[in-house]
Amino acid sequence: MLSERRLEVLRAIVQDYVGTEEPVGSKALTERHRLGVSPATVRNDMAVLEDEGYIAQPHTSAGRIPTDKGYRLFVDKLAGVKPMTAPERRAIQNFLDGAVDLDDVVGRTVRLLAQLTRQVAVVQYPSLTRSTVRHVELLSLAPARVMLVLITDTGRVEQRMINCPVPFGETSLADLRARLNSRVAGRPFADVPQLVQDLPDAFEVEDRGTVSTVLSTLLETLVEETEERLMIGGTANLTRFGHDFPLTIRPVLEALEEQVVLLKLLGEAGDSSMTVRIGHENAYEGLNSTSVVSVGYGSGGEAVAKLGVVGPTRMDYPGTMGAVRAVARYVGQILAES
Repeated sequence: MLSERRLEVLRAIVQDYVGTEEPVGSKALTERHRLGVSPATVRNDMAVLEDEGYIAQPHTSAGRIPTDKGYRLFVDKLAGVKPMTAPERRAIQNFLDGAVDLDDVVGRTVRLLAQLTRQVAVVQYPSLTRSTVRHVELLSLAPARVMLVLITDTGRVEQRMINCPVPFGETSLADLRARLNSRVAGRPFADVPQLVQDLPDAFEVEDRGTVSTVLSTLLETLVEETEERLMIGGTANLTRFGHDFPLTIRPVLEALEEQVVLLKLLGEAGDSSMTVRIGHENAYEGLNSTSVVSVGYGSGGEAVAKLGVVGPTRMDYPGTMGAVRAVARYVGQILAES
């Protein structure tokens, strides 16, 4: 275990390196921070931190920089989440409140996160498998053609065209719409198949084939969206950090194009806690020089998706964590009110 003083020295090194982009020396630390000890003592503490693997000496520089292990300890023990100021909170709310639909919410969230953190923002669309049915609409387009519209509690809208085996009258369609919604509205997607399995029996024999066709389309809609959607923004921000990537920025850009990689980085959609993955903690080799800060968002207590940012390991962790958490909270409020 490191002593409190050495933890303070590590915190000061991280803060200075993130702020100045320059390796940090003992003289600079004692001048900038009230550590209450001599430069010689600080040098000794830095030697211990280096031996323990928390800081390293780049090239022949006299200063030291944090390692992945050092950043990990900083995030776990030393970094509080920096609260957003009142004007920042108002700006977030005003920007997101203008959204007109789910695509707009996600698009605005990506732009906002990228602007606030000056990193690459990644936002996952609400997972259908974690959603609840708000309403099922059935619209007659022709005597034997129906449009099914599925609306979720997260504002997601799915539309499907259905060719019925025989013409289906408006009265029968209204009856099916009412019976269907009485069973599935407000219920989780996972419950729907069991809730509607005997519904065709409630209709006249000649209508049962059409009812079964409509239900099959509904159930297919619930399960076919297995590949989660993402939106990404602010990739150009990475060009500001060219010197933070030891070889080239290309592996990072390639990794950001892989949706499966990004979904794994964000983590399980249902987990609402904040996650910070630093450097080599990211399993994908192309992202070993980056950190990922992510958190779940949703209406009510359960997260329906994740959002977060990707940037160099030399990032303002307290500020980034604060921004990610604040934005997730507002997005959750919007989904709850939509």
